[in-house]
Amino acid sequence: MSKKSIKLLIPVLVALVLWFIPAPEGLSSNAWHFLAIFLAVVVGLILEPVPAALVGFAGVSIVAFLGLVGNPKESITWALSGFGNSVIWLIFAAFMFALGYKKTGLGRRVSLLMVKYMGKSTLGLGYAVAFSDLILSPFMPSNTARSGGSVYPVAINIPQIFNSLPDNEPRKIGSYISWVAIATTCVTSSMFLTALAPNLLAIDLIGKSTGHTITWMEWAKIMLPLMIPLFILTPWLTYVLYPPTQKKSPEAPAWAAEELKKLGAITFKEYLMAGLATVALIFWIFGKELGVDATTTAICIVSIMVLTGVITWDDLLSDKAAFNVFIWFSTLVAMADGLKKVGILEYIGKNSQTMLSDLNTTSLIIALIVLFYILHYFFASTTAHVTALVPLFMVIATTLIPVDQIVPFTIILAGSLGVMGIITPYGTGPSPIWYGAGYISQARWWALGAIFGLLYLVVILLGVFLFI
Repeated sequence: MSKKSIKLLIPVLVALVLWFIPAPEGLSSNAWHFLAIFLAVVVGLILEPVPAALVGFAGVSIVAFLGLVGNPKESITWALSGFGNSVIWLIFAAFMFALGYKKTGLGRRVSLLMVKYMGKSTLGLGYAVAFSDLILSPFMPSNTARSGGSVYPVAINIPQIFNSLPDNEPRKIGSYISWVAIATTCVTSSMFLTALAPNLLAIDLIGKSTGHTITWMEWAKIMLPLMIPLFILTPWLTYVLYPPTQKKSPEAPAWAAEELKKLGAITFKEYLMAGLATVALIFWIFGKELGVDATTTAICIVSIMVLTGVITWDDLLSDKAAFNVFIWFSTLVAMADGLKKVGILEYIGKNSQTMLSDLNTTSLIIALIVLFYILHYFFASTTAHVTALVPLFMVIATTLIPVDQIVPFTIILAGSLGVMGIITPYGTGPSPIWYGAGYISQARWWALGAIFGLLYLVVILLGVFLFI
């Protein structure tokens, strides 16, 4: 039997085994059967025997077909409910923003400018790579598109200038650049609500549990004070703990300047893309005061991008990654919502209250955040992590944490999704790209992931004492 067949069989076996185990007392058979399929979907998302979007699509299809959430009409309404979710459309629109950066060349130009003006030393190159990611991060919720699509093509060329290759002096400069790139994209992914797609998915699930939708500014007020010092520290700390053997890099700015010459003068479409992204960010930040929804802003900007030729309609229709995420997230939102619909979350809430009621609020909050963070070792997808754990953690939180502390707690909990990606070579979207570059061995990656992961967790926990 092939490896793929085994991966495909495991989720099926999980569903079948749980299906035929009697439902626990207090949980209906329909709810238990739904949970069996839900857990099979989570296992499928971790193993990925087929594309993740297909795993979610199959999950909602089977649940709807079996009528586990109601009659036929209720079932199909539930199954398709995620496709009408405004947050999912915001994420889809954000992929179009990323496409605009790529097609106009603005993303590459930003990275080259950073190298040109900051890259005279190896430490400076680290900060150039970091700031390239930072500038793009508020506008690009796909950190894979941001780090892997915009930063990587520029940054990976820098070590080659100095003959630092995976099989020839990788520590000279290539290993340092690679680690700074992945570590800083994890930090920026936590810094802004719109810097990581699962952030948006998480706040949607949180909103359904609490009745409060976290705004861009609410997120920024807590996460920026925590992440800015961490962002500034990361390239220097990497320089100290995992130092490059070459300290100076005078050739890098010259190379970047030559590449900028090849790009030519900045074009009207690049200016237009930068302007539209800025307008979108302004409305995301102040949309609540202006009476404009974040998703409305995003889809309007995408319309303008198409009408002005920044991207074409064919570009939009042919963006497989965007449609893949659209289907993937839509089905997972429905699956997560089904946990509440069939009564599983209510059941967990009652039982968790009995088990955890002896903990004081601060201890409970710290325990939940640490557990949420550490469990990421078992997930190869931040999206799967969100879908599997956020609804469960939120039912515990809304049951046991005081109402006035729920919002800051949920921001810090969801805010940990970006930085937790550093702990493994598969922890976040761009990790396999940078790991696959070959400059950092697996053993070294796990060791650095443990060190930086612990530091990032300590900073997240600091937020508990500062903001809750």
